Amino acid sequence: MVERVAQICAAHDDERPLRIALLDELQHLVGFDAFAWLLTDPETEVGCAPLADVPGLPLLRLPELIRLKYLTSVNRWTGLGAGAVTLQSATRGKPSWSLAWRELLVDYGVTDVASLVFRDRFGCWGWLDLWRTGPGRHFTEAETTLLAALTSPICDALRRCQAGTFKLDGSEGAQAGPVVLVLSPELTVRAQTAETEEYLRMLVPPDADRPPVPAGAYNVAAQLLAVEAGIDPHLPSARVHLTGGRWLTLRAARISGPPPQEQSDIAVTIERASSTQRLDLFVRAHGLSEREAELVRHLAAGSDTRRLAQQMYVSSHTVQDHLKSIFAKTGARNRRTLLARITGP
Repeated sequence: MVERVAQICAAHDDERPLRIALLDELQHLVGFDAFAWLLTDPETEVGCAPLADVPGLPLLRLPELIRLKYLTSVNRWTGLGAGAVTLQSATRGKPSWSLAWRELLVDYGVTDVASLVFRDRFGCWGWLDLWRTGPGRHFTEAETTLLAALTSPICDALRRCQAGTFKLDGSEGAQAGPVVLVLSPELTVRAQTAETEEYLRMLVPPDADRPPVPAGAYNVAAQLLAVEAGIDPHLPSARVHLTGGRWLTLRAARISGPPPQEQSDIAVTIERASSTQRLDLFVRAHGLSEREAELVRHLAAGSDTRRLAQQMYVSSHTVQDHLKSIFAKTGARNRRTLLARITGP
């Protein structure tokens, strides 16, 4: 079973087809009635790029589902290591301990949720919730153990797919800005700037002529609520791949107004990821060592071989050895290509 999943992982270089193929395999292996799979910013662990199918859940309740997911401490992905856990086991058979279950999931007959976290030493690359509905339909210990064993190869594949997004395709694309979305405290859309819809369509392409769902904005705003509630301290921001080699940064903040603060609207900004933000992602996604990461940072700042050797207190030969290793991990053939991928279009 693990070998089959590893084969699927090796056969895909794009995260979306990879996730779709893996979901088909997971359905065959353990079975589930609904799912939500998000990639995450490896540093802030805030969700983005959702892939979900929750039959019967009205679109109007999506903001509520996301808000509750971030405000629920039971099996929150940020508090879990790599692996898989279930709602029934975490609550000792009392799912009402979970805020998300008692305020929403119970309405849709959900009886258990298997939560998978894809985490390695470079960060958290995503999480997946598998829902089962109907009386007594719980995940068994054997199924949970199997799911946990699959998270490592899947995590490696997700990180590899993210590394592949830094390869440039020659397109420049539109500039991001000013792109702002205003949400209510309940995460309903209040207003947005003219360019916002264009970027939302690219981030999460809607079906047919339907308006885009601002899932990324919901997630960073929900993280802001979690920070304010003392649930999780990560920053309410996420770096999100757009197209080609382009990455965006989404951030959430309260709009200043009269107290109480929790009744103020939330502004979500969307802007091109800075060079520093791209560099951090590049280093994490390609699995560079600390010394390799240090060299890349100096290189991005304009240092040549001689200067690199001085800054790192090593010989020029050692610098060249590090560069060879970096080229092998990133697929870049020379410094020019390496720097172009780091800085982006």
